[in-house]
Amino acid sequence: MGEPLLRQVGAPVERFDAELTALVADMNDTMRALNGAGLAAPQIGVSLRVVIFEVNSNPRYPDVSPIPYTVLVNPQLTPLGDDQEEGWEGCLSVPGLRGLVPRFRSLRYRGYDLEGTPIDRTVEGFHARVVQHEVDHLDGILYPQRMRDLRNFGFEEALRGQMRPMPD
Repeated sequence: MGEPLLRQVGAPVERFDAELTALVADMNDTMRALNGAGLAAPQIGVSLRVVIFEVNSNPRYPDVSPIPYTVLVNPQLTPLGDDQEEGWEGCLSVPGLRGLVPRFRSLRYRGYDLEGTPIDRTVEGFHARVVQHEVDHLDGILYPQRMRDLRNFGFEEALRGQMRPMPD
């Protein structure tokens, strides 16, 4: 938090090439090494509109439904209704902290995979939360900026027992 790149709007990807493949491989290695649910390119210093996410047998999220590994390039999100719910989130860019963040309960996301094939999915719950969290990074937004009440923001150790797991 405080890194200028994390406050920028990422540039759209224009080429689906070896450079993009290498970027996604680096993102994947980083996400897995830190047991994250997702990662955005700006989090590793690249201001491009690329996110990845997956939850499958992740020790940090033992009670959530699996989310398939997804590379999402140039994403577009469309909330499905106004229904929002608050949930605890953390972030690899804001280590050691958690906050209670409102997110749309269900949404449609569109974009492209690593080869440029269109993706169009409708999701809800934790999957929708993860996608919104990661795509926020592409717009220069960190989750504390979405919080309604900063009294629900603090160090993980101090908040333990108040939280249920949410995405990083």
